Amino acid sequence: MEVTAWALVPVAILLVTAATAVVIVMVALRGTASRDRATVLKAVAEVIRAVRGRRA
Repeated sequence: MEVTAWALVPVAILLVTAATAVVIVMVALRGTASRDRATVLKAVAEVIRAVRGRRA
C-alpha cells in the first residue's frame, strides 16, 4: 500500500464514525414521542462524546 493510500485511513475512520452516529440517532429516535426527542438527542450526544473521549 502506498503512502497516499494510508493518508485516507483517518478520513475513512471519520466517515465510519459519522455513519455510526447517524444510525445510533435513528435507532434512538424510532418510536419516541416528539416531546421526548430533545432528551433522547441530548443523551445520545453525551454517549458519543464519552466514546470519543470528550466530556462537555
